[in-house]
Amino acid sequence: MNDLSAQKKILIVDDDPAVCNMLEKLLKVHRYETLTAQDGLQALNAARTGKPDLIILDVMLPGMDGYKVCRWIKFDQQLKKIPVMILTSRISPQDEQLAFECGADAFVTKAVKTEVIVSHVKKLLEL
Repeated sequence: MNDLSAQKKILIVDDDPAVCNMLEKLLKVHRYETLTAQDGLQALNAARTGKPDLIILDVMLPGMDGYKVCRWIKFDQQLKKIPVMILTSRISPQDEQLAFECGADAFVTKAVKTEVIVSHVKKLLEL
């Protein structure tokens, strides 16, 4: 199979710089280009200007939470086809259900191994 990951751009949205840094390093090892945003408004702006192939979105963000950001993305005609992976420390079934109701394409908890995150990224980019 052709490795197209070098051409893929991923927007990482998390208010914790350590999480953003870890994800950036992880994704760069797999030859993905990354963009980052620390809050919901930055995320929407970065999605519009950066045109990512995938958005990794935290739920707990300052201002606008990740669920609301996801709804805006899926409502926007120019952005709605971008897959959104919710990556959160919230683990309740209600959180997962809400993520999918908002239009998320995947729900992953931060407690998983990095290989699981990469596996979800690859699967979503193949859609």
